[in-house]
Amino acid sequence: MRYCRFQRPDGPQYDEVVNQDGRDFVTRLMAPPPEDKVCVLASEKIKPVAVQDVKLLAPVLPSKIVCVGRNYRDHAHELGNEAPREVLIFLKPPSAVIGPGACIRMPDISQRVDFEGELGVVIATECRNLPEREELRGYIRGYVCANDITARDLQKSDGQWTRAKGFDTFCPLGPMVSGEIDPWAGVELETKVNGAPRQHGNTKDLIFSLDRVIRYISSIMTLYPGDLILTGTPAGVGPLKAGDTVDVSISGIGQLKNPVQA
Repeated sequence: MRYCRFQRPDGPQYDEVVNQDGRDFVTRLMAPPPEDKVCVLASEKIKPVAVQDVKLLAPVLPSKIVCVGRNYRDHAHELGNEAPREVLIFLKPPSAVIGPGACIRMPDISQRVDFEGELGVVIATECRNLPEREELRGYIRGYVCANDITARDLQKSDGQWTRAKGFDTFCPLGPMVSGEIDPWAGVELETKVNGAPRQHGNTKDLIFSLDRVIRYISSIMTLYPGDLILTGTPAGVGPLKAGDTVDVSISGIGQLKNPVQA
């Protein structure tokens, strides 16, 4: 299943997304996932509306965003780092989340803000200390396009990454959550800036597999429904400037497009 979250006159709602003749439509209002404590609408059929004609919101409301750093060898090397021997994680605050079409805002105190297109994993079920032999797919609700916006100069000067990764608007998510792709088999990711290709990767090239990542994180902290894991970015990251538009695309999910403003 694929679903989105969009704005209606009566408030944000969730809706199943169905492809008809090559176009995506919202067709059935869904009961909200457990992490959304505000939306209470039950399932209800509606007249189909093209996804492009609704105001999409971030489809996930995570209690936390756990990110994996340097999970593609080519990206680690392009920044002058060795590939890690153990899973490297950091956190982004939920306040950084924005949806498709929302503006990425450049902080005044940074001179270089980079895009980092990534595959996001949305947790379905509370989990902690997942054992090695347990099948993990049942703990995954679906996948989403993500952009781990980073103030690169602050990341370097601070020595730790909280400030560089944590500004408001620094975690665009969307356009929908899809349970219809298989990252284990390989999923293509591409990032463009102003229409020009900048990043291209495949989840088959992850240093640490989703199994390894999810088990590692669950050994440290409880993961709750709606929590988000960003799995790392491939090579090709680079700076953004006011007036740019950055577009993260993942096969089977769609395009996450955001303008940049000063």
